[in-house]
Amino acid sequence: MTMIIGLTGGIASGKSTVSEMLKKRGIPVIDADLIAREVVEVGKKAYTEIVNAFGKEILNEDLTINRARLGSIVFQNEDKREKLNSIVHPEVRLGMKRRQEQLISEGAKAVVLDIPLLFESNLKHLVDKVIVVYTEEKNQLERLMKRNNFSKEEALSRINAQMPLKEKVKFADAVINNDGTLEETEQQLENILMNWGIG
Repeated sequence: MTMIIGLTGGIASGKSTVSEMLKKRGIPVIDADLIAREVVEVGKKAYTEIVNAFGKEILNEDLTINRARLGSIVFQNEDKREKLNSIVHPEVRLGMKRRQEQLISEGAKAVVLDIPLLFESNLKHLVDKVIVVYTEEKNQLERLMKRNNFSKEEALSRINAQMPLKEKVKFADAVINNDGTLEETEQQLENILMNWGIG
């Protein structure tokens, strides 16, 4: 029986770091963000719906979607963000399901679904266990400003668009505190996998 693990956290919490650690251990990770990029490629169903909903001004010269431009529209406006999610999320879930079924048929012992908005999108039913990658809000803010070159306001608007990490922790089966060293993060992951019999 394949164990399906949900990996989530907040923006700039270090989830990608944990995701890489899982891959190094040979545990397949299905990344919702990667699939979200694939489903909005030129010509795909979601792409057409997004352009119809948000207009051609969100496109680059090569007709691909300008993610930063679209992001700045939807992060300021709850209704527009919901509209975008209603187009993209069903397609992403479909893509993830196909990949998951393929991995299970290949005999994977565990499959990780890396879903940033696991709780916000009510997707906990898709997984057996949930790991939340946690960091203090001040570290999250600093990392995000540094990583994306955001002003404090830009960074906060993105952090506040998600459920607070302190809330996510309450729904987790396991928590990795990512405020320490990489070695400490790795050790926490190791312990969780051992406890779940997939170390």
